[in-house]
Amino acid sequence: MALALKTAEGPLTNGFEDVFLLPDSVPELAFTEIDLSTEFLGKKLQYPLLINALTGGTEEALRINRDLGTLAARNGLAMAVGSMTIAFEDRAALESFTVVRHVNPHGIVLANCGADIKPRLACEAIEMIGADGLQLHFNITQELAMPEGDRDFRGILDNIMNIIALSPVPVIAKEVGFGMTAETVQRLYGAGIRIFDNGGSGGTNFIAIEDKRGGKFEHQLDEWGISTAISLAEIISLGLPVKVVASGGMRSSLDMAKALAMGADLVGIAGYFLNILLQNSAEQLEKSIESLLYQLRSVFLMSGARDCQAIRTKPVVLCGRTAEWLRSRRIDPGLWSHR
Repeated sequence: MALALKTAEGPLTNGFEDVFLLPDSVPELAFTEIDLSTEFLGKKLQYPLLINALTGGTEEALRINRDLGTLAARNGLAMAVGSMTIAFEDRAALESFTVVRHVNPHGIVLANCGADIKPRLACEAIEMIGADGLQLHFNITQELAMPEGDRDFRGILDNIMNIIALSPVPVIAKEVGFGMTAETVQRLYGAGIRIFDNGGSGGTNFIAIEDKRGGKFEHQLDEWGISTAISLAEIISLGLPVKVVASGGMRSSLDMAKALAMGADLVGIAGYFLNILLQNSAEQLEKSIESLLYQLRSVFLMSGARDCQAIRTKPVVLCGRTAEWLRSRRIDPGLWSHR
């Protein structure tokens, strides 16, 4: 985690500089009418925001997860814990994960494991924290960058199907920063996944992090991956009955609104929140979250959208590299601008 905080995000962006919501000069709405609540995994959230997977397993992680879990409970947000693998290896690390449920007994909490985890252990992770859903993260790129990382990724789809068959809660496929393509989503959909966290570029770059500690890519692949905006467009264009969490370099209310307008159900933010927490305090992070949500409500009003359903009906113009990419993939950017 310390190395991640010292590593600059990027160099790719999240792509939302190419995405434009249209202003509505006569929205006929009052600020108090804007309702940003939404339902996810059978529970109501006050805002379509997920504090995404960050950390666990250490004393510092215990404090971080307690602070984040408390903020999630207070503001009606969802939260995912970091990878729980260490909890199976060291039971002393378990409290750094269970604390999230302890401080947020009624909210949405997501467990997090690698997609190659044994189905029995996946269910155990869910039970450990009373999770409402299970994130299965896909970190092939990071593993290949690590000198000690995995090199064999066969059998993942079968393993996912076995996990889904045993899991008492919905399973979420999560990319860790390199974006999901339409082809990937179609394959995972065929395996039974119905919720995707697209994890595009623009945020934490695990290639750059691993290369700082002697990784195999020697900073030659720092620009690997696709942006969060492009990945989101690829997924939405499929027209599948799925839910999508847009994550990867998400920092502003405007980017959040753009993602929701394009079709995301939630927006996931991780590193941006962690940096504020560690460099300042939990109190400062809460103030930052309050400002972010005020600004998000403002963008909804300025777009003429009363709620999360209405924002999906508003025209969104895709330009630049994102539109060029989509056209080359035979995806019409007009899907969003002509509605």
